[in-house]
Amino acid sequence: SPDPRFLSVSAWPVRNVLPGVGSAKQPCRLKSTVQYLTRQDLPKLAYQKLNGKSPGVIFLPGYGSDMNGQKGLALEDFCKSLGHSFVRFDYSGCGSSEGDFKDGTIGKWKKDVLSVLDNLTEGPQILVGSSIGGWLMLLAAMARPERIAALVGVASATDHIVTTFNQLPLERKTVEEKGEWKLPTKHKDSFSCMPYSFIKEAENHCLLNRPIPITVPIRLIHGMKDEDVPWHVSVQVADAVLGTDVDIILRKHGLHRMSEKGDIKLLVYTIDDLIDKLTTLG
Repeated sequence: SPDPRFLSVSAWPVRNVLPGVGSAKQPCRLKSTVQYLTRQDLPKLAYQKLNGKSPGVIFLPGYGSDMNGQKGLALEDFCKSLGHSFVRFDYSGCGSSEGDFKDGTIGKWKKDVLSVLDNLTEGPQILVGSSIGGWLMLLAAMARPERIAALVGVASATDHIVTTFNQLPLERKTVEEKGEWKLPTKHKDSFSCMPYSFIKEAENHCLLNRPIPITVPIRLIHGMKDEDVPWHVSVQVADAVLGTDVDIILRKHGLHRMSEKGDIKLLVYTIDDLIDKLTTLG
């Protein structure tokens, strides 16, 4: 029989954990009520939670994204089908959470992740971080090593904003003077603005300039056609962490969002395999 490591994504035997993915008809989703985590002197965080077995799964969205993206919803379906606990949430200033997006920082969003971890979950957790969520999952794992069972990064953007800004040839002084960095978007003549203060604060949380003291299993999925965060960032993360159970999984035609059917199936398979491994070890 063929080695399962070399099967195509469509051939992987994910245990019927994701109804609708790979089929023409998607299941009807019942709208669930958003709940709010109240914190003293901090914005309320919007979240959706499934109770279930350990290890649980927590989804960390990307920059400017929210908990209702395809990956978060697919992981909720996956965890529900296996009976594992799951939490998806919005960072402060994002989605349905309180706060202003322009006030967000890596440090504040790290606190949001830790608030969710500390107040909404019990036992070991698998953190799944998309883009900037892949940076935040590392920071959270360093802050709560006893709570983290494994990490899964999707197009991880660890240090990427700071690294990219520091490589600008001539714009840096202009950005410092104007107080914002205008970034071109995929739409013609359209820009998004990032406060200079966000970049400066993010420098305090950079990880790739030293060994990262994380030893849990890590899976890093990245698209080779990612034009926002190059796949080499995932290689740098793998090289920096102290753990040895670290796999990099590259999708030849994968884009940054990693939201195509095949991308979602690969993500689900990867987490399913991790849960199976952790349960067996446990």
